[in-house]
Amino acid sequence: MILFIIRGAKIRKTIIKRTFAGAIKFMNCLMEIKTRSSYLLFSKRLLIYSLIPAFLGAVLYFTLPENYMTPVLPFLIIFFIAVTLISTYILIKSAQKKFIKYLNVYLLTTVIKLFLLVAVMVTYILFNKADLIPFALSFFILYLYYTIFEVVWLVSFFKTDQ
Repeated sequence: MILFIIRGAKIRKTIIKRTFAGAIKFMNCLMEIKTRSSYLLFSKRLLIYSLIPAFLGAVLYFTLPENYMTPVLPFLIIFFIAVTLISTYILIKSAQKKFIKYLNVYLLTTVIKLFLLVAVMVTYILFNKADLIPFALSFFILYLYYTIFEVVWLVSFFKTDQ
């Protein structure tokens, strides 16, 4: 009789462990689906949001004198889209883990992104000194534009997550 009780307790314990493990796998699967759909939504909004500087750049290109616009503006827009997509993907993936892990990833991503942007800006300015002011101004405006979009979206992402 005692063996049945002990064995029954072991079986119940095993069933509870498997059920709990299954529930955790299910929750992780739901979180992965939410992450994927959130990232797709972010990508769509980012591409739509990127039409504004592209349109403004095209209008300014045809209205301003030639030396007032940098010729690499379309490439800058594509560069900022790529950097924003990559950094946000990393941040969304890290949001599934503990908050302190997310915070570390956020800070590391921000620092790497800043170093990358400064390196690109300095490299371009060193090789194209004639385009210094239009390039630096366009770069700074696009940086602010995409950073504001990313921060606003991340704040809304975490508000809906709570």
